[in-house]
Amino acid sequence: MPPDPRSAAHWYSDPRLWRTLRKVAASTGRKTLWSALTLFYCLKDSDTPTWAKGVIVGALGYLILPTDLIPDIIPGAGYGDDWGAIAAALGTVAAYIKDDHKAKAQAQVGRFFGTTDPTPPPEFVG
Repeated sequence: MPPDPRSAAHWYSDPRLWRTLRKVAASTGRKTLWSALTLFYCLKDSDTPTWAKGVIVGALGYLILPTDLIPDIIPGAGYGDDWGAIAAALGTVAAYIKDDHKAKAQAQVGRFFGTTDPTPPPEFVG
């Protein structure tokens, strides 16, 4: 049975995520972009448990969802709820986030912004 079209998981796909991240990279900043990408790489890891992948898909799907609690077109606040979902997912699956996920996310952030700064942003997870 396919996911409910009103659910975030229904809207999640890798191509949709990448389009969304490219579109919002400049307005959301490095920290939030890094957080979403860290979750993405954790999702792709075969060691990540299924329940944790469900949490990640829900958070990343919410980012992609065309309608959400606070419309994304509202300047300054539009992505606040989306990034809240990302932060909550990071906290929930923190035990499964590896240094490799963080490094891949940082490298991708550098590619988005055209830099090679190896210093990751302050982390949500310990």
